[in-house]
Amino acid sequence: MLFSLPNFLTLLRIVAILPIVGLFYVDGDWARWTAFGLFAVAGITDFFDGYLARATGQVSKLGRFLDPIADKLLIAAVILMLVASGGLSGLAVLPGLVILIREITVSGLREFLAELRVGMPVSGLAKWKTTIQIVSLGFLIVGEAGPAMLPTVLIGEVLIWIAAFLTVITGFDYLRAGLKHMTE
Repeated sequence: MLFSLPNFLTLLRIVAILPIVGLFYVDGDWARWTAFGLFAVAGITDFFDGYLARATGQVSKLGRFLDPIADKLLIAAVILMLVASGGLSGLAVLPGLVILIREITVSGLREFLAELRVGMPVSGLAKWKTTIQIVSLGFLIVGEAGPAMLPTVLIGEVLIWIAAFLTVITGFDYLRAGLKHMTE
């Protein structure tokens, strides 16, 4: 199943990180919009890779391994580049930091539980959290290049705070579920 369409879409999300990051170093509104377009396509593949895998019976161990990694790499790279470029600054850096801390913590928890052969399925709220993260980061990538009548930065900052709030809730849910296996 290495070369299935769902796995290809997941790999595409990882490959898209390089040009997205590279575009942060290019001046001009076109670079922001191009980075946004690539990020939007990458975000959409997050839905379709899993949907197609389940719908076509192509769920694979590789896909289950790569999908959460692709999500975390994409989100982390964009958060780091937004902070580095000033697109995420001041107090708005805090939700970005919360998101990164949660993602690393949950990854470590999943790794620990995998050694115990305990799976940790993704919750519905965690899927909403990821969607809101992607939407918020999309607005922040566009930033000041957005239409004058649309407060893209404000929308992005409000949404990233909402995503951080959901991130804390889902992180605690996963930690609570994992703690019972840690204390046995």
